[in-house]
Formats: sequence, structure tokens, C-alpha cells
Amino acid sequence: MGGSEIPRSEEKIDVGFVKLFENNDVFVWISQKIQEPLKVEFKKLRSVKEQSMIKPVSEIETTHDEQREEEKLEKQLQAWRDNPSWIDQPPNVQVKSQNGLFCHLNAEFNVGLPPKSVYKIFTHPDNKRYFKNIKECISRKVLMEDGPMQTVEVKQAAAWKFLWWAGTFPIHLIVQENRKHLMSNYKQEKTMFMKVFEGCWRVEPLFIDEHLCDRLKPKTQEDYDSCTNGRGRIGSKVTMDQMFQPSAILTPPPLSWYIRGITTKTTESMIEDLLAEAARIRGGGRDDDQGRNGNEVEKRKVEDIKERWRSRRSNGRRFTNRRKI
Repeated sequence: MGGSEIPRSEEKIDVGFVKLFENNDVFVWISQKIQEPLKVEFKKLRSVKEQSMIKPVSEIETTHDEQREEEKLEKQLQAWRDNPSWIDQPPNVQVKSQNGLFCHLNAEFNVGLPPKSVYKIFTHPDNKRYFKNIKECISRKVLMEDGPMQTVEVKQAAAWKFLWWAGTFPIHLIVQENRKHLMSNYKQEKTMFMKVFEGCWRVEPLFIDEHLCDRLKPKTQEDYDSCTNGRGRIGSKVTMDQMFQPSAILTPPPLSWYIRGITTKTTESMIEDLLAEAARIRGGGRDDDQGRNGNEVEKRKVEDIKERWRSRRSNGRRFTNRRKI
């Protein structure tokens, strides 16, 4: 009776806690409760970190690939600087028409520059510096990019000149570019003068100094570099295909003839500008005599076009007179 007695129920609880702590069950339980969510969080963090590391690695690899390509291109350009001798040949431009309306223009020509350089000139965001008929680059928006391929919306103001007439017209193109295969497809989105205006172009390598390979004909650039000891120049073969059809208000002759002549002349002018830029990059240039010769050639082209038109109109009149007879 001298001291207070502890109830048996409380005594059991105290004994249970003591045993629980003695067996470390509480610490194990607390540790599990704390560690499990931490493990989940650390797992999430590792996953995020790994994903964040993947992108920089791919970007680094892409950067290294681009650097290697630039080094190869610079080596090819140096080969042209060491030996800039090259004579531009006239482009082969053919225009075929169906019923005098739908036209297919095909152009093939060689350029004394590596394919990558030619591709860069074609696809440069501000290519009005290379082509005189492009008066203004209004806008250029990348719509989609997937590795070496991208789709671009281009708006430009282009100039045209044909015989005695000259002017400007808007161009709104959707362009699909492929840096890997050095090719591009384009289609006019909105137009005032054309019902159809679309086409494609591609650039392929030309092994200029194959004679250095003796009897071995190289099939790849690696073979060519090997048999020429890296001194062989690489040029470009450019192929352009363009389909166009004037709008309804311009289909009657001679308006359709004018549109076809303007389109052909504009294409030829762009080719001339490209060849001139290639000569500048190679370190060459035109002297005054060559400039005068170029003007004379241009004048002869205009006279030839006029003569063809006179002949066409004359033949048309004869055919009409025969039908009347």
C-alpha cells in the first residue's frame, strides 16, 4: 500500500515499446517509410538527369559531324583555290509544253564548286546577295525540322525582265530541303500569274581530276580522295525540273508565250548568277573583254528570242490563212 501500482494494461504497453525498441523494429519501420519515397524521388531525378544528358550528347555529336563536314568542304575549296582553272559551259535548258499551257522546264549544268557550296548558295536565307532577280527577302520561316530535312516558308519579291518589259512579282514558296542528299522540292503557295508553279533541284558530285587516278575509275568520294592523294577537285552537276502553267487570264497567246519566255529567262539568269558566284569563290573573275563578250552574248539571246517569236507569229498567220482558204 506504500506505493502506487501500475495497471497491468499500461505495464504491457510499456513492455511492448521496450521490446519494440530492443528489436529495432521501430527504426526499421521508420527507415523504410522514409527511404521508399526517397528512392522514388531519386529514381525520378536520375531519369530526368539521364534524359537531360541525352540531348546534349546528341547535340555534341551533331556539332562534331558538322565540324567534320566543314573541314571536308574547306579542303575541297582549297583544292579549287590551288587549281582554279575551269571553263563554264552553257547550261542545257529545255522547255516542253502541252497544248501551249502546261510547261516543263529542265535545266542541266555543271558548276566549278563542291556540291555543299552550291547547296549553301541555293538555300542561303538571304540569297538575294547571289541572285540579282531576287529583290527582297520578305520573310523566311522554318515550319518543320527533322535531322537533315526541313520545311521552310519563303516570301520574296522577284524581278523579271524580258525583251522590252520589266517588273516585279511576289513569290510565296513552301520549300522542302534535304541537306543530306543535297536536294530540294518547292511549290508556290499563292500566286497571281501562275496556276501551277513547282519543281525540284538536286546537286551531285563531279570528279574533275579523274585523270590523276590512272586507269582506276573512282566510284565514291573516298576512292577519289585516295587515288588523287586528296588533291582532286570536286565539282557539281545541277539538275533542275520546273513545272508551271499560267493563270487563266494569261493563257491566250501571245500572253502565254510571254510568261514562258519570262520564266525561262529568269531561270537562265539565276544560273548565270550562280556561275558568277562560283567564279568569285574560286578566286577567279571576269576581265573587261569577257564582260563585253557576255553583253554581246546576252544581246544575241534577245535577238534570237525575238526572231523565234517573229517566226512563230508568221507561221501562225500562214496556218490561219490556209484554214480560211
